[in-house]
Amino acid sequence: MANYNPGPANTTGAAVVPTPLLKDELDIVIPTIRNLDFLEMWRPFLQPYHLIIVQDGDPSKTIKVPPGFDYELYNRNDINKILGPRASCISFKDSACRCFGYMVSKKKYIFTIDDDCFVANDPTGKPINALEQHIKNLLCPSTPFFFNTLYEPYREGADFVRGYPFSLREGVPTAVSHGLWLNIPDYDAPTQLVKPLERNTRYVDAILTIPKGTLFPMCGMNLAFDRDLIGPAMYFGLMGDGQPIGRYDDMWAGWCCKVITDHLGLGIKTGLPYIYHSKASNPFVNLRKEYKGIFWQEDIIPFFQNVVLPKECTTVQKCYIELSKQVKEKLSKVDPYFDKLADAMVTWIEAWDDLNPQKPAAK
Repeated sequence: MANYNPGPANTTGAAVVPTPLLKDELDIVIPTIRNLDFLEMWRPFLQPYHLIIVQDGDPSKTIKVPPGFDYELYNRNDINKILGPRASCISFKDSACRCFGYMVSKKKYIFTIDDDCFVANDPTGKPINALEQHIKNLLCPSTPFFFNTLYEPYREGADFVRGYPFSLREGVPTAVSHGLWLNIPDYDAPTQLVKPLERNTRYVDAILTIPKGTLFPMCGMNLAFDRDLIGPAMYFGLMGDGQPIGRYDDMWAGWCCKVITDHLGLGIKTGLPYIYHSKASNPFVNLRKEYKGIFWQEDIIPFFQNVVLPKECTTVQKCYIELSKQVKEKLSKVDPYFDKLADAMVTWIEAWDDLNPQKPAAK
């Protein structure tokens, strides 16, 4: 481990181009304010797939994409035109705008990545195909109802340990695959300020299902999910311009998704794959964005820990609307922002259903 260089990997002239999995069933969503030169490093892995680029900030700015990629690009003018008055639910000047890409996609699976995330090396020096690992995670069952001490029991060389109930070994569908990062850790501003030089060089070769009833801080920079199973709950909230909080967008979505997947009997995995996070954001800017959230989360987390969804909530949309009612009822007393957020959650579902009409049930 002492000589391990976590990346970024050199993928130039890669001899072996992997066969793309789910090529026609997966979209890659990227929020950005800059030219996407970083895609050159990802070309061996991502070029076969369709990209949905959500341009944040000034819509008059031209975003350049390397040649050879199949993509569609949406800026704020496009969002306003497509959603009309409901565009108010999509954050502005914040990476939370990426969830618009989830809404307009027509594919079953989504992989989302930030533009400062590069290909990492595994401990053998081999470039990590993060997307391939996410797909494997999503196509493999999860085990949220009983913890396996060998972590992922379906991996080669592992299995269910003695004492694991046979009735639970089939597992449940995996809705979310949450990947991790080498180099710059995903720290909050206070931790960044205390540990400005800390870098993550620990590559842990593990995947585990997050147990039922356990929340987690979801990071959106290296994330994949089954859009059919959990897409309507992947709303990254109201953040950025005009809002009193930032940098809680992915965590909000993660808390919502977790209580809904628990209720619907679905699973969330975390661990592999790793990407190389190249750039630390400014901790003082981050502190200004996070300041209220640091206090609010002491109420938000107990709220999610105690959420109970009624049995009538049989779809993600029904669960999310019910969750919005409980947010309005119980979190609005923390700050009026949550009243506004609860309304935006409803608007998000209305917009989602407009762009993704439900197929009529077969007779």
